[in-house]
Amino acid sequence: MNILIAGSGGADGIPSFFSDSEVSRYAREHGGKDVRSRAAAIVDSAIKIDFGPDTYAQCSNLGLKASDWKHVLFTHSHFDHYAPGLFQYAFPPFTEENSTTPIIWGNQAILSGFSNAFEDQDKLEKRLLKSFAPVHIDGYFVTPIRAYHKLDEDSLNLIIEKDGKSLLYAVDTGVYQEETWEFLAGRRFDVAVIECADGFLPADYWGHLSCEELVPVVERLRNIGCLDGASIVCTTHHAHTGMATHAQLEERLNPDGIEVGFDGKLINF
Repeated sequence: MNILIAGSGGADGIPSFFSDSEVSRYAREHGGKDVRSRAAAIVDSAIKIDFGPDTYAQCSNLGLKASDWKHVLFTHSHFDHYAPGLFQYAFPPFTEENSTTPIIWGNQAILSGFSNAFEDQDKLEKRLLKSFAPVHIDGYFVTPIRAYHKLDEDSLNLIIEKDGKSLLYAVDTGVYQEETWEFLAGRRFDVAVIECADGFLPADYWGHLSCEELVPVVERLRNIGCLDGASIVCTTHHAHTGMATHAQLEERLNPDGIEVGFDGKLINF
């Protein structure tokens, strides 16, 4: 398996639209790994995780073709992850008559949110995801787990398994509540991609992780058997408000065995 981190930024990306924060200024001046589009990922070129407002830019920047994605899995309905109106471009007159569209997977808020998104939305096949209820998707075994993020809906992180390999995609997660920790105990992941939105500056909002919170989360995953010495741990969903550049995040997190993700990072496992 592999996972491509198509976007590694927080809600307003880096550099931020309107902010002149230190991290935004650094990204504008230096570019490279410090420029982060909104968080999204692709598994084996076939399964897209989240479909936000930066999807077109990610396709252009990384040489991707959205028609390759047979399934789109949504984690929750925050705008930086969920732009249902973009799917109108999968239908004529924007595409050929015989073009195919992906199957949409998400919680009830995701599925309901398509109702007024565009005229042809009812032609999309949509399927419900629920926390702790596994589904089979074209040879993959996908298990949504409950994140501690947007509490007025079933906010999801995703376990994706195939051919003995296992991935945890944990974005917009917060520190898991005990029901999720209990569900994870004893599972093993080859790769864990975990958010670190708050970087060096923990926020009052509990729905994201800072470095200070991420390291104990990773340590607990190790202690309960989810991660071992061969597992790859990589961050994503970094916000400029976290006050850390890519190099500063590496300096802080690499000693704890945590890689720092960036737009275009490919992890093979």
